[in-house]
Amino acid sequence: MKLKFCLLSIAFLWVGKVTLFAQTQKDSITTLNEIVIQKEVFKDLIPVQTLSGEALERLNSHSVADALRYFSGVKIKDYGGMGGLKTIDVRNMGTHHVGVFYNGIQIGNAQNGIVDLGKFSLDNVEAIKLYNGQRSTIFQSAKEYASASTVYIQTKKPVFTEGKDVNLSAKYKAGSIQLTNPSIRTEYKINDNVSTTISAEYMHSNGRYKFRQKRHNLNGTVAYDTVGHRLNSDIDAYRIENSWYGKDDKNTWSANLYYYQSDRGLPGAVIKKSDVTLETENINERQIDKNFMGQAEWTRYVSDRYQFLLKAKFAYDLMNYTSRKTVDFQGEEVTYNPQFDNTFYQQDWYISAAHLYKISPIWEVSLSTDLQYNKLNATRKGQGTLFSYPERYTFMTAFATSVDLGKVKAQGNILGTFTNEKVRHNFKAPNRSVWAPSLFVSYKPWNEHNLNIHAFYKYIFRLPTFNDLYYTQLGTSNLRPEISRQFNLGINYNKALNHSFVKEFRVSVESYYANITDKIIASPTSSMMRWMMTNLGKVENYGIESAVGTTLNILPDLDLGINLTYEYTSSKDKSLTLYGKPSYYGDQIPYAPWHSGSSIVELNYKDWGLNYSFIYVGKRYNGNKNNIKRNEIQPWYTHDISLQKSFKWKDYKFKAIVEANNLANQYYEVVTNFPMPGRNFRFTLSIDL
Repeated sequence: MKLKFCLLSIAFLWVGKVTLFAQTQKDSITTLNEIVIQKEVFKDLIPVQTLSGEALERLNSHSVADALRYFSGVKIKDYGGMGGLKTIDVRNMGTHHVGVFYNGIQIGNAQNGIVDLGKFSLDNVEAIKLYNGQRSTIFQSAKEYASASTVYIQTKKPVFTEGKDVNLSAKYKAGSIQLTNPSIRTEYKINDNVSTTISAEYMHSNGRYKFRQKRHNLNGTVAYDTVGHRLNSDIDAYRIENSWYGKDDKNTWSANLYYYQSDRGLPGAVIKKSDVTLETENINERQIDKNFMGQAEWTRYVSDRYQFLLKAKFAYDLMNYTSRKTVDFQGEEVTYNPQFDNTFYQQDWYISAAHLYKISPIWEVSLSTDLQYNKLNATRKGQGTLFSYPERYTFMTAFATSVDLGKVKAQGNILGTFTNEKVRHNFKAPNRSVWAPSLFVSYKPWNEHNLNIHAFYKYIFRLPTFNDLYYTQLGTSNLRPEISRQFNLGINYNKALNHSFVKEFRVSVESYYANITDKIIASPTSSMMRWMMTNLGKVENYGIESAVGTTLNILPDLDLGINLTYEYTSSKDKSLTLYGKPSYYGDQIPYAPWHSGSSIVELNYKDWGLNYSFIYVGKRYNGNKNNIKRNEIQPWYTHDISLQKSFKWKDYKFKAIVEANNLANQYYEVVTNFPMPGRNFRFTLSIDL
């Protein structure tokens, strides 16, 4: 069966082979106040949110997770400290419904489906983009159709001035929490068609910071006690990356080698019960990660009508987890099986082929086929249960078409997903097959105005991960797959002005509704490695996202940029039990706020730059029931500010940045009992040769 499956997949694979707002102009890169805004063609039927260039450096952000917080509709689950897990959730649909793509190929994790965005620093990142639904282009891999939302991380590509074949840049960051973070990047021009880059980075932090100890009373009030110090949040991490880029008249290609290694403590829950603070963070949980990834992409322009795209990837991930004892989610010490020393070895093989054919100037069709193989091995010391040693073969095929009628543009696709499961021990999950359709439409009423009305419908299917199905500590092999149906209606307007004071104005409003059945919820215990997986049954999710931005020219050399976002969301648990409606029927699901927003204000004067950013997350609940005051999580907000200065000395370019994060020194928690840092500072000095 496996052989027939592979042969069929390969046959299908090779068949046919011979800004923060969506824009409407042609592809271009515009330099505005030292902030690079990448403009997408109007074929992007749904607006894309983008951060790139200088904008990333000014956001007081250390990792990709920090930067994504400023996108509308995004929630980051942060377990605190430098070593804490950081995951993304878009529109409260769940982390597993967000596909994260690194240089165009998805970052996989068949074990638990979670991508820790805290691993990816911004030092080698050129742009971050967020799409709701999917990218509107139909010339892409089948996997890119398979997520409710997608995040694209694009690394920096080499750019050479005339007569220069080598670029060298170095950066050093230092800050509170004993942060040390040097990095270096080199770029080489091999010839006019080929170039390469090498980027390396080291990060160290002891993870110790102050927080306010607290106790939740039954009436919902919070009693604050003494100031504590966060423990077991240290990290030592290394990253090295080598990228190659090539092109000629008919071909473009790229290749990327990536290695990341870290040794970090996993900060535990800090729980105050009566007059005793449970030192759950002293349980000495450690995690070692070793991640290798090699990937390549090749695009061939055969003719004006036909082109094809090939992608391939191999990834090997090792994760070692050790724990001296275990504390449950209620803060009670568990005496059974307290020792853990588990090592997991994960392989990911992936190949994709996409074909684009232009039938006429207004009509295009595409066919994409992907083949993926995932394997998970483990060594678990001191545990008598048999590990399943799961393997999964996945074949995906997508047929898409797009039509451009001028004022009206439309795109439709249907995605087929077929899986074959295999285990060495225990019971395997059933094989799956599903077809998932999507439809995107955009309407531009007036050619002379950048006003667009757009809508989409997307059906998506999420399989349980290896941990969901086979992790013996959880006993969740009976989980059902998760299905979502997403509807979106929005409008965006962009106007470039010739006014001496107002340079541009942008506004976007999105409304959405998602019906999720058999929703899989991962609730953390006192350990980030221990989860309780449940099917909520049904969740109805609707909301409104809005964003407003403008650029003002206050004086000839003084510009002011303002960007604001706001989101209202309602995520109701509509699950039914065998006995009817449970007591929490219609309540907001855990960790989904009703209100959230952000603001970014940038002031630029010659070689100086001042940036202020603000994030607000409203009231949430950490349990299913909303009528229990103790389940309430208070709103939190942060004020961040940074000042930067650029200067030159001979042929060297320098930049110095001073940052103050959480300026108001608010003690807050993104996840209950995982306190975040208070006021902290960072200093960055970079040099370009």
